[in-house]
Amino acid sequence: MTTFSFEFFPPKDSAGEDRLWATIAELEEHAPNFISVTYGAGGSTRERTTRITSEITKRTKIPTVAHLTCVGSSRAELTEILDSYQRAGIKSILALRGDPVGGPSVPWVSTPGGFNHADQLVHLAAERGDFTVGVAAFPDGHPASHGNFEQDIEVLLRKEELGATFATTQFFFDAKKWIGLVEKLSARGSSMPIIPGILPVASVKQLIHMADLGGTDIPAHIHSQFTEVQDDADAVKALGVEIATKLCEELLVAGAPGLHFYTMNSSTATKEIYANLGFGQ
Repeated sequence: MTTFSFEFFPPKDSAGEDRLWATIAELEEHAPNFISVTYGAGGSTRERTTRITSEITKRTKIPTVAHLTCVGSSRAELTEILDSYQRAGIKSILALRGDPVGGPSVPWVSTPGGFNHADQLVHLAAERGDFTVGVAAFPDGHPASHGNFEQDIEVLLRKEELGATFATTQFFFDAKKWIGLVEKLSARGSSMPIIPGILPVASVKQLIHMADLGGTDIPAHIHSQFTEVQDDADAVKALGVEIATKLCEELLVAGAPGLHFYTMNSSTATKEIYANLGFGQ
């Protein structure tokens, strides 16, 4: 069974929150397997993430996955957040180290009494409650690995050993990168589903910024295609849908267990891709 899931970020104001709920209503008709809600860098949206994820759980029938990061929180505070999620009926956690304020290129600063690595958080979440625990995977390599892909494989295997049961990936553009990641994990005995993350590009500036933050490789032919239309917002969005649709088709043929869409809190592109793939018809 192929899963479909959508990711949102916590809105900054009431107008953004209204748009978020409208987007969720638009996408709910596609019966997503889950919705996930992100943290900002440095844990900056922790309270909003907790509240929004809890409200989605209450107001919809869609299972929610709450992001949780190690940044700026002690073990006691992380335990408290997990307990609050459990009280709200949230059953799934995406356990991440997270980025410090300033992004992944900024040196990591430990929090007194806290964790320095996501595997510690995986262990805590798996121990603390009846949670399904997910983690992040990076087809283009984790920025902190500096090209050491084997290290990324070891980290994922360790997280699986500690209780992680699925992973969603950073967005990427080359299906072969996802295939390579899955094959390396499988060769080491992993059975953890690796759900590819899909970004329907709507802004060239935003794409470059997000790629720089996450270490995503933008293939030259895709970069040039977006550069050609970067001053035409509608053309950028149409190209984003076209490229994302092609990637989804390749991934599904390759046996991807699902597709996880980075919606940027908008339903339009995701719905177009969904229709292009022939689902819901």
